[in-house]
Amino acid sequence: MCFSAAWLVELTFKEYELLRFLAASKGQVFTREALLNKVWKYDYLGGERTVDVHIRRLRSKIVDVDHTFIETVRNIGYRFRKDV
Repeated sequence: MCFSAAWLVELTFKEYELLRFLAASKGQVFTREALLNKVWKYDYLGGERTVDVHIRRLRSKIVDVDHTFIETVRNIGYRFRKDV
């Protein structure tokens, strides 16, 4: 995947880490708990809904009318699409 200058977006550190983690494992589904452990590490004491909020914000920043990059896998978690 090649990103052009039109793809420059401002991400927070956690948004970047979340995107980097998901994109490095395209197609693999991660639960909220797994994402908290991998991205936020063990020093985070908040709830799993934090992942939902960060996913929502990240999706809004990398929106493309032709592609959905991050998918919700119902009752499981999230994954970066393998076919983009």
